[in-house]
Amino acid sequence: MSLRQQFVEALRGVDRAAWIRFLIAIFGLALAFASALLSTASREAGDALATMVFASSALLLAGVVAVTTVPYLARRVVAHRVRDALNYEVTREGMVYLALTLLIGVAALNTGNNLLFIVVAAMLGAVLVSGVVSAVMISGLEIELHLPHHVFAGQNYAGAVLVRNRRWFPAFSISVVPPVEKAERPVWRWQRSQFVFPSARSGRKAIVHWPDLAFVRTDRAPQIPPVFEQSVYFPYLPGGHRQSTELNLCFPKRGLYAQRGIGVRTRFPFSFLKKTRTIALEREVLVFPSVEATDAMLEVLPMISGELETNQRGRGSDLYRIRDYEPEDSARHVDWKATAKSGELKVREYTREDERRVCVVFDNPAEGVLDEAHYERAINLTASIAWHFFQENTELSFAAPEMRGTPDVYGFLEYLATVAPNSDKDFLKTLGESEQYYIVITARRRGEIPNPLWQSAYVFFAQE
Repeated sequence: MSLRQQFVEALRGVDRAAWIRFLIAIFGLALAFASALLSTASREAGDALATMVFASSALLLAGVVAVTTVPYLARRVVAHRVRDALNYEVTREGMVYLALTLLIGVAALNTGNNLLFIVVAAMLGAVLVSGVVSAVMISGLEIELHLPHHVFAGQNYAGAVLVRNRRWFPAFSISVVPPVEKAERPVWRWQRSQFVFPSARSGRKAIVHWPDLAFVRTDRAPQIPPVFEQSVYFPYLPGGHRQSTELNLCFPKRGLYAQRGIGVRTRFPFSFLKKTRTIALEREVLVFPSVEATDAMLEVLPMISGELETNQRGRGSDLYRIRDYEPEDSARHVDWKATAKSGELKVREYTREDERRVCVVFDNPAEGVLDEAHYERAINLTASIAWHFFQENTELSFAAPEMRGTPDVYGFLEYLATVAPNSDKDFLKTLGESEQYYIVITARRRGEIPNPLWQSAYVFFAQE
């Protein structure tokens, strides 16, 4: 690679916006420094007005640089260099200890007793030692989370937290905790609006329409729920070793759970402070809907199985029924025992294993058609039916609005895990007639189901 190409590659990794802001800041500080020098010279010359102007200019330039450039550059710092944040929290024991130190310090000042000054110095030294040792204890530790796959809502799972001590000396009294999160504040932004006179509240026709700007409050988007919300305690971690402990995980609702960082906390050695170090960690778990059999499913499952078997008569291995002989029947299917018992020729009829096909359909309703409880119930019912026939080794297919491709059962459960109300009025019309049997979960009324689909489907009505 030539020198020119190396120079071009190096420039590609440069953050131009940050460098431009940095150079502007240097130029502004240089002007502020020059203004400060001129103000000094003016003061020596006895020109009060020039001194005031140059000094004010220096302060103003320095303030503008501090407000506009420093926060911007601080946010552009490389993430891995600032990924670990230390949080301090004074414990109840620490508060009592500091209050006692303050009382002894006041007594030492009032009496001038050297012994009391020595005691205060020793007590403050203990606080300093506690802060340093606790910081050393939580440095050099690595955290890993081992999470299960194919997670269903409402079920218990086992995970693991693994802590590795990369240093040669041990660590004591370590707790793995959720990260310390700061309170989210609302964001205020300028948005385009329109000035209307008279206002709409007056009920009169507007006469004036002017473009305007409004300073409005914007609430932050709801955060994704975390995966890890408990505390795991390690009393002793040998140097250069790693330890793990099990986690009991249970996710109450379907959807995406994400872990954005994890905390390492210690109160060692004197329990004056709880010091927490936040470590960068990215983990996500997609929780499928609950597949436990619901009352509605258990109630209609025999009827679904009966209708499914009716559509599956053929020449499989499972006996469907014994019926009267017909001319087109083969002699090898004659049941001689039933024939001898009844005095009439009887044959055996079998189910057709090669046509045992079921299509599970989730007709996603529009927003507001179902309340949250009924909507979640419909999703859980759909997942339970799909999982039941999957375990029965039925040839399955799936259909739903905005679902891409022809997923397997896990792909269908992923769709159900994150789906939100969004109606497609013509969706059921696209199914049409087919040899497969449909199981439809819908929020439509009975008269809104297409007749061709009605003839070969069992329909669950979510609103009933």
